[in-house]
Amino acid sequence: MSDQRRFAVVILAAGQGTRMRSDTHKVLHPIASRPLLLHLLDRVDGLGAEKRVVVVGKGREQVEAAIAGRDTTTALQSEQKGTGHAVQQAAEALSGYDGPVLILYGDTPFVETETLGRMLDRLNGDGGPGVVVLASTPPDPLKYGRIILGDGDRIAKMVEYKDATDEERAVRLCNSGMMAVRANDLFRWLDRVGNDNAAGEYYLPDIVNIAAAEGRDAVVIEGDPYETAGVNSRAELAHLELEWQRRRREQVLDEGATLIDPESVWFAYDTKLGRDVTVEPHVVFGPGVQVADGATIHAFSHIEGAVIGAKASIGPFARIRPGTQLADNTKVGNFVELKKANIGEGAKVNHLSYVGDASVGAKANIGAGTITCNYDGFGKYRTVIGAGAFIGSNTALVAPVSVGDGAVIGAGSVITEDVEADALAVERSEQKGIAGWAKRFRERMTRKAAE
Repeated sequence: MSDQRRFAVVILAAGQGTRMRSDTHKVLHPIASRPLLLHLLDRVDGLGAEKRVVVVGKGREQVEAAIAGRDTTTALQSEQKGTGHAVQQAAEALSGYDGPVLILYGDTPFVETETLGRMLDRLNGDGGPGVVVLASTPPDPLKYGRIILGDGDRIAKMVEYKDATDEERAVRLCNSGMMAVRANDLFRWLDRVGNDNAAGEYYLPDIVNIAAAEGRDAVVIEGDPYETAGVNSRAELAHLELEWQRRRREQVLDEGATLIDPESVWFAYDTKLGRDVTVEPHVVFGPGVQVADGATIHAFSHIEGAVIGAKASIGPFARIRPGTQLADNTKVGNFVELKKANIGEGAKVNHLSYVGDASVGAKANIGAGTITCNYDGFGKYRTVIGAGAFIGSNTALVAPVSVGDGAVIGAGSVITEDVEADALAVERSEQKGIAGWAKRFRERMTRKAAE
């Protein structure tokens, strides 16, 4: 990209999204555990926008809450009168600004930063055009607006599908709606856009024809159809999720991880896997997961908001919840749930246990069925287990409580007081045996059933 990076962004997010049939605003539906709009803003931030304006409408409160703290201004489109009208609502927010403007769509999240840079380069270059339009050639053009080219990359005509002739609909080059244009040209041309069309709306693409009437060319930059794919329905959301996941899996494999059954593994937008990580089938990564080199994630595990150390082993059927940190060479086995737990190097929580709000020291062993009782109905409390401690099976540790280094807890104990280092703690009723009781019980119940 050129050194001239000064530009503004207008993102249209005022559409009602009725086809989504949802109380959640269309641009806030997630792909890879991140709302569509935030995916797009991440790409804009990667390019260094000077100004960011999001045009909102119905459901504006949801959108404004989602982008709070992101140095982004909102502009209200109170009536839905088309894309041209929507962009006009950003005029006040861009008052006094005369540089390049990228016009993007909140429901089209995956345009690449590099592609946006190419659009700006084309606009800013010597003899630059009045308008740069991002186009693509999707496998199925559906009802996208069509672009009719003249010489080279120059646009001869742009037409909405509903207004196009059969011959124009046969053209496969489709308008994404995304544009680059200078602010002083943009709003001057928008003032001249009319609504004499099938929908009675003010179309943003009409500025191409207005620019041409002034002798200003409009040109095309072509991108991957994935970059221009928008979301207007649950089906389109699902299809775009599948494509995002497919691309992410390929990237993970290229970076040196092993996916035993790639199509069954689901990543979040920020999942990070180290070299030689092995992921077995049917693993789901939620947001905020980092897995260090050589770790193994066994089948049917769900991990979210956790840091996994080198050569750790998780699962199968493990649930790792936010706030958990596993040191190197740790072992978390089948049907184990961890939450806000720090597990020290070489420690083991092998099976059928819940360890929450806890610290477990290096090389400690947590027996099957161990529970940290961290909640009393009002507050959460912490359990501390020392290095090398051994917690017997079916133990309940009632927090707040600590177990010292090297201590041993007898199986079946309910521990309510601190245990000092290297001590044995056992808390269980004395076992009693009554000879012949079981036989007499069966005989009594058999007689009763026969009465």
